[in-house]
Amino acid sequence: MIGPSMSGRAVPARARAFAARLSALFDRDVEIVRRLNDAQRRLHDANERLWSGLSPAAFGLDSDGAAITGSSPIAALMADARRTGGLDADAAVLDALQEIHWQVHRSLHAYQWACEERRQLAFEVGELSEQLTEALCAAGWSTGVAQQIDVHQLARAGSDQL
Repeated sequence: MIGPSMSGRAVPARARAFAARLSALFDRDVEIVRRLNDAQRRLHDANERLWSGLSPAAFGLDSDGAAITGSSPIAALMADARRTGGLDADAAVLDALQEIHWQVHRSLHAYQWACEERRQLAFEVGELSEQLTEALCAAGWSTGVAQQIDVHQLARAGSDQL
């Protein structure tokens, strides 16, 4: 990346404005990626909860049918339901599965929304990058150098020189 002390060429205010907009878009992209990663983590967690409830060792009855065995959150719900006389075990399992369903639903929605935002952001970055390159080339910069400029440094540049 070309920094402030590397070229000594005049930088038009228009190019600095494009760079400032690009810098802000790159910062926004970092936030979107954070949201994508969070949604992916929540999907993974929901999938793990679902599998732990459905795996063969997850739950079952002991040999006389009096107690729930297994080590999953769903087995724990079933055991609590039997012990407290609240929901029956089937209802406890259905409640747990419904909760997991909605966690997956919300996480997928968040993931899809962030993907769409990132797609739109990529288009905007492409358009602004082209405009920045054209503005720098019009000021005498080569295309190669203009395309390698550090937009964060250019956006912060306080003078007409970079």
